[in-house]
Amino acid sequence: MREHLGFLKTSSAVVKIAAWIFLFLGIVGSIYIFIGQVPGRSTIDGLVNLAAAVFFFFFFFIIAKIADLLIKIINEIKKE
Repeated sequence: MREHLGFLKTSSAVVKIAAWIFLFLGIVGSIYIFIGQVPGRSTIDGLVNLAAAVFFFFFFFIIAKIADLLIKIINEIKKE
């Protein structure tokens, strides 16, 4: 199990960064839709885009937190 700690730490960091990028791009895209910069899109499209961005943010962030939890569990098992 010890050999997987580096991978888990790295993947957790990468997934957290991806989560924040999804949230940032979703908010920026929704703002552009709301202010009318994207032709052919309505306010509902902006809300759907924002909801999808928030969903993917929480989804990826939870996956990263599960990886962090696995790291803690492995470290606790190593101590015993």
